[in-house]
Amino acid sequence: MAGPSDLRLLLDTAVFIFAVESPQRLSSRAAAVLKNPGNVRELSSVSLTEIAIKATLGKLRISAEDARQSIQDMDIHILPFTADHAFRLFELPACHRDPFDRQIIAQALWEDIPVVTSDDKFRLYNGLNLVW
Repeated sequence: MAGPSDLRLLLDTAVFIFAVESPQRLSSRAAAVLKNPGNVRELSSVSLTEIAIKATLGKLRISAEDARQSIQDMDIHILPFTADHAFRLFELPACHRDPFDRQIIAQALWEDIPVVTSDDKFRLYNGLNLVW
């Protein structure tokens, strides 16, 4: 369990993919918070869905086994998408249309945790804390 100085972090799907396939694409700050053993790294179940769909369509080369092993290796906790998260979607402004991003944003806002992301569109959402 996280202590008082530990930081809970929700990884954006792209950040998880960067960490797995090309860690050099991570910013120095993102790499540092991901490597810090005191931080709690979380990945949305929505991200797993996005990865599975894109892999099936041939847009990603990550297999289920690779994803599972990377989650274990990086000590990532999977954050389930709940009804509370879904209801938070009703309150989000329509800043952009990516349904996976919007679900991750709703989760982060509901859970009050920062998102590790390089996606500038996340900055359009008031109250969302970002790490990059």
